[in-house]
Amino acid sequence: MFQIDNTLVSEEIITKDFVCNLNACKGSCCVEGEAGAPLEKEETVYLEKNYKSIAPFLNVKGRKAIEKKGKFVDVGKGEFETPLVEGRECAYVVFGSNGITQCGIENAYRAKRIDWKKPISCHLYPVRVKEYSEFKAVNYHQWQICDSACSLGDSLKIPIYQFVKEALIRKFGNQWYSELELAAQEMNS
Repeated sequence: MFQIDNTLVSEEIITKDFVCNLNACKGSCCVEGEAGAPLEKEETVYLEKNYKSIAPFLNVKGRKAIEKKGKFVDVGKGEFETPLVEGRECAYVVFGSNGITQCGIENAYRAKRIDWKKPISCHLYPVRVKEYSEFKAVNYHQWQICDSACSLGDSLKIPIYQFVKEALIRKFGNQWYSELELAAQEMNS
């Protein structure tokens, strides 16, 4: 690990390659698992305020799950996540005609109905950020369902930090990302 400002960054962000391969996995990270996507407190406020603009981009099952469970789930200790449909996919997921998942929030953003792309945890994936009182840990979340993304990233020689560049800048800013690039250059030389 190495430090940038108040973050401790896993070297795997630099050393591992990754590019989502939706043709292979169909976006199963939005369906598999036991919990919804992690949400920051500000994101729960945004969902409450903008849900009416997002709802038309969701499917019936997703809207019903949100009506039943809420626009987000409070899991305690100041942590929140998106609700699930029958314990499976995120309630904000829709399925394209090719069976690949899409984010209803992101579809609303692309249609210019909202000004927020999607939860930062989704945008950053496979990077996960865990906040502690004194620092934030920035780690690679390795999951078997993403093996095809690792293979594609390896064949294209695209490290994780480059794949999620836009999201890392959104989360930490341009200066932080520039320092990450310097760290990567030093590590690779």
